Amino acid sequence: MSQQDPQVALVTGGARGQGAAHAAALAANGVRVVVAGVRDQDGIRTARELRGSGLAVRYLHLDVTDAAAWSEVVADIEAKEGGLDVLVNNAGIIRVRSLADLDVDEWDLLQRVNATSVLLGMKAAVPAMTRRGGGSIINIASTAAHRGAEGYGAYAASKAAVLALTRAAALELAPTIRVNSISPGGVNTPMNDDEPAGGTSSGAPLGRRASPEEISPLVVFLASAAASYVTGADYLVDGGLTLR
Repeated sequence: MSQQDPQVALVTGGARGQGAAHAAALAANGVRVVVAGVRDQDGIRTARELRGSGLAVRYLHLDVTDAAAWSEVVADIEAKEGGLDVLVNNAGIIRVRSLADLDVDEWDLLQRVNATSVLLGMKAAVPAMTRRGGGSIINIASTAAHRGAEGYGAYAASKAAVLALTRAAALELAPTIRVNSISPGGVNTPMNDDEPAGGTSSGAPLGRRASPEEISPLVVFLASAAASYVTGADYLVDGGLTLR
């Protein structure tokens, strides 16, 4: 990639919520963005709306638990965009269930969507980024990986795995590819419809959930050359929740 070429980013779970906000923020900063996920109608609509604002965004279907689908999406991006520089592993699901009531199938689902997908995404993206001369991987974790919360055992375990994968990948992929994570607290997105009112963020010193747009500037920073000496880091964006 020459210094004049725009960056190319893939944002999973980009059809709505945090992913859509991250895609919009990256595109507003000159990045060509592919949003991907399984909510095709939402994803097509989001990409169309962002293009209507003059932003370079398109949508691809991607089941993040499917290794072959990852390979196909990355190949499509390389063929049509010329390469891949940034991966935002944002796709995720949440379930609130006590450990006593947690079904093993539900446990497995959360691990596949929230953690295994991060591994698959990195495995698919790294060769493309290496061919491009480097890149930045941003994995979306959660404050649930940092503190206890009743009903969030399976979710917390999946997000703790994201932190562990991020640290290992940062070591293995340096100095060519930087790998960092972001741990939001409660965020106002449709995914939180599965949570009780207020979720885990009611005890945050700032007293509210974040908007997705309050997370996105950090994604833009970590994707950019301004973060060229940042790898293996996790950033808490939680309104002070983990201080208590």
